[in-house]
Amino acid sequence: MITSLLIANRGEIACRIARTCTEWGIRTVAVHSDADENARHARVADTAVRLPGSAPADTYLRGDLIVKAALAAGADAVHPGYGFLSENAGFARAVQDAGLVWIGPPPEAIEAMASKTRAKELMGIEPLRDVTESDLPVLVKAAAGGGGRGMRVVRRLADLDGELAAARAEAASAFGDGEVFVEPYVRGGRHVEVQVLADTHGTVWALGTRDCSLQRRHQKVIEEAPAPGLTGPLTEELHALAVRAARAVSYVGAGTVEFLVADGRAHFLEMNTRLQVEHPVTEAVFGVDLVAEQIRVAEGHALQGDPPRARGHAVEARLYAEDPSREWAPQTGRLHRLAVPDAVRLDTGYTDGDDIGVHYDPMIAKVVAHAPTRAEALRKLASALDRAVIHGPVTNRDLLVRSLRHEEFAEGRMDTGFYDRHLPGLTAPAPDPYAPLAAALADAHGRSRFGGWRNLASQPQVKRYLMDGEEHEVRYRHTREGLAADGVQVVHADAELVVLDVDGVRRRYEVSRYGDRVHVGATALTALPRFPAPTTQHAPGSLLAPMPGTVVRIAEGLTEGTPVEAGQPLLWLEAMKMQHEITAPVTGTLSTLRAVTGQQVEPGMLLAVVQST
Repeated sequence: MITSLLIANRGEIACRIARTCTEWGIRTVAVHSDADENARHARVADTAVRLPGSAPADTYLRGDLIVKAALAAGADAVHPGYGFLSENAGFARAVQDAGLVWIGPPPEAIEAMASKTRAKELMGIEPLRDVTESDLPVLVKAAAGGGGRGMRVVRRLADLDGELAAARAEAASAFGDGEVFVEPYVRGGRHVEVQVLADTHGTVWALGTRDCSLQRRHQKVIEEAPAPGLTGPLTEELHALAVRAARAVSYVGAGTVEFLVADGRAHFLEMNTRLQVEHPVTEAVFGVDLVAEQIRVAEGHALQGDPPRARGHAVEARLYAEDPSREWAPQTGRLHRLAVPDAVRLDTGYTDGDDIGVHYDPMIAKVVAHAPTRAEALRKLASALDRAVIHGPVTNRDLLVRSLRHEEFAEGRMDTGFYDRHLPGLTAPAPDPYAPLAAALADAHGRSRFGGWRNLASQPQVKRYLMDGEEHEVRYRHTREGLAADGVQVVHADAELVVLDVDGVRRRYEVSRYGDRVHVGATALTALPRFPAPTTQHAPGSLLAPMPGTVVRIAEGLTEGTPVEAGQPLLWLEAMKMQHEITAPVTGTLSTLRAVTGQQVEPGMLLAVVQST
């Protein structure tokens, strides 16, 4: 029986595994990098062991250090979570060779399925070997790992070599394995997967379907169970194929078989030999704790009876620190406050006051709603996200709410191209016109000085705020009755709450301030100084770092004086485990190159200048 378990992961999934272990009376051991020294997953565990360094390659991808930590802390089992080493057969063997229990499938099953190329061969599917124009578009994919890393859509044959190189570099950084392959790109398909659970006694359960079609950069954003709109025969086929894949490798534990569904047909993608990020929707629908089941199976227990029956519908949204309107640019900074209504489930690796850094995935939390019907689940989740208090870096919260309420998604007609079609509309600014006024009135609370009152009307006070990238100027006055503004009635105003009456409708605004950053309800503003400081001027064609990160690659042969074409990739930044391509803004000559491979950059730092010809 397992009494102490090391969690070989970080963030949300480490906290989620620790929660089940605590409920089961199992002591937990966390590992943490230097960047995660005060992270929530290290705080909630009973014991924590430091992994020196911050980069994943130096810490969470060092299986030798993790096994050593487990032995030093007296753990008798290791759970890998998802990502990092969760699908690394060598790590699984090292855990077992050290006399520890591995919470996962046999290393042989991982080897058979962890490489997507070998998995396809096992299922009788051959990848593309020699790509021609007639094969386009194609998809470049990392053979190991998941989460959209090392994945590229190629629509021009001339781009293939560059995308292969970029995918190899990203996969090597994320998974320690740079192998990639090419397969046909299925357009208009839905991403559907089947959760499997198998024991050591020959039983394999197929626990329903999930739809994960809403993706950005091939990384899932919203997931649900069961997948809507599938026919009975197609669902049965998906279940049968998933069980077949599990039995083919003598699978043990929790795993997921993924498909693209198009034109009523199922196209096998891969088998993930681990717990999925989206496992909570299956837990909600089937009433199971998949982490608990993983532990039971690892202890040798058999799955009891028939699989549980599905009940209702569940939807999960991934809350990211990113700006969807700026090509999903990851964001960093302090998460001052995170609170969601109790009606939904919140899985997170952060608490109020934690910092979101540059080294790891930008996911803040997963928010999950369960209800008797799909429509009710969508409504519950959209409402919870809309009402959530999220104070800190820019997030994708508004995108999630709009996606859940979008007609195409609400009717179950979505596919993996959803954001390609709808992103501009889903990210269009929709500012609250009274938020800047509420911020100004809250800031002005208590500043009135009524001594020496004169009969002359008070001069208006002026404040300026930046909201959704645009500057807003507001005016208000101090009167005998308090604060006033044209066009509205100020019902109440203090430093934390402002109530305005607009045409007979009362609007309530809770206000929080962190330096020059002001949160008014769900709206974030930046207070602008009365006298702006001089700004640094950059030459036309300047390429500035859009986010904090590391320069991981510069285009081969690129030097000052090199002619370049508009849209040509010049260099690549890695931030939060993803690579971001920096391209030439115009056709011309590279007049300045400041970036150096391995350089750490901050937002706004000058990388290069392209002089137009």
